[in-house]
Amino acid sequence: MNNIKLTGCGTALITPFKDGDVDYAAFAALTDRQVSAGIDFLVPLGTTGETPCLDDDERIKVLQTAKEHSAGLPILVGGGTNSLKHTIKSMQMLDPYGVDAFLIVVPYYNKPTQEGQYQYFKAVAESTDKPIVLYNVPGRTGANMSAETALRLAEIPNIVATKEASGNRGQIEEILRNAPKGFNVLSGNDDDTIWMMQKGGAGVISVASNVAPEKMVKFIRALQGGYSEKAYKLNEELTPLFTNCFVESNPIPAKAALHAMGLIENEFRLPLVPAQQSTYDLMVETIKDLKLL
Repeated sequence: MNNIKLTGCGTALITPFKDGDVDYAAFAALTDRQVSAGIDFLVPLGTTGETPCLDDDERIKVLQTAKEHSAGLPILVGGGTNSLKHTIKSMQMLDPYGVDAFLIVVPYYNKPTQEGQYQYFKAVAESTDKPIVLYNVPGRTGANMSAETALRLAEIPNIVATKEASGNRGQIEEILRNAPKGFNVLSGNDDDTIWMMQKGGAGVISVASNVAPEKMVKFIRALQGGYSEKAYKLNEELTPLFTNCFVESNPIPAKAALHAMGLIENEFRLPLVPAQQSTYDLMVETIKDLKLL
């Protein structure tokens, strides 16, 4: 198993579209922008990347493009589905194209029990020698992974971290208190990052860093340096972006901001549609306040 470092700020990359197709040139440019900003690792093919609306060839090419433009940064690739068979097949398909680790979401729609979740992730981990990062986001999946289940899974050698987006601070703090050495907890919500890192979290997988990568890197570096006044000031400065990126379903607001900055087309695949005008205007004001426009 490779021992990649998944700490600091990772970006959950959006997937740009143009005239119905993936805009690989824009995706490459966005990846270059992340690398130039000093981001720590890249996360293509996640929820923010609208992965359910990509076919297999597109997923492979997105991953290849991310790898080609990563400048050697770790690539944590979204590979989960709501079927063990399909998840393993997906991982086997993507593995040859630059995967350093897999981000595997709690199976959605099925609403598995805690034991079902444990057995599922155990089987996923046993199917690969790559590191696995759990992804708990009950607001999208309909099923929460308890602290007890996360800690059971943390004992499996190649399950190395969890991306926690439950918003359940008591649950997250329990994982942080009891996690074995080497098992990291990453914030899955930008606005949870400051308190989670204060409690021992290892960093964030960020949506906001699509829009403001340099500011997010400065924020995380400040937190890693000991919660200085600079860290709190940056958190305050970035909080409107954290909030406004979710006034509509992610990644709709983030794409609106990137479009306003001239970096992508404001295009989606159904069932997602472009932001309402009020959201678009809000994101324009947000990036103006951050001096990004």
